[in-house]
Amino acid sequence: MASALRSSLLRHIQVPVSRTLILNGSNMKAVRSMSSHGDDHLDKEVVINRVLDIVKSFPKVDPSKVSPDVHFQKDLGLDSLDNVEIVMAIEEEFKLEIPDKEADKIDSCTLAIEYVYNHPMAS
Repeated sequence: MASALRSSLLRHIQVPVSRTLILNGSNMKAVRSMSSHGDDHLDKEVVINRVLDIVKSFPKVDPSKVSPDVHFQKDLGLDSLDNVEIVMAIEEEFKLEIPDKEADKIDSCTLAIEYVYNHPMAS
């Protein structure tokens, strides 16, 4: 519940960050707006379809068994190395770098979809 609430709130928060830089003796103002979900953020359906396509195209996977709630090991019979390869394919597809600590937790399409959808840099 708390996780869902947090995700929902983070989708709508923008945090302005302002700093004054001194470059060659002149002050310059740098402003950066950050948002976990800007106007250019991926639609959830797009994320779902792209993640499912990645998993379906994995050589050891029967595409007919792939759904948004499928578990890589329990439902598809993949091992931990296969899991790592799928996460790497997701990183490449969405142009992300998923930290090892987070990548270790992604063991299903559901978790992969949520991670990518909530990542502010996914493209």
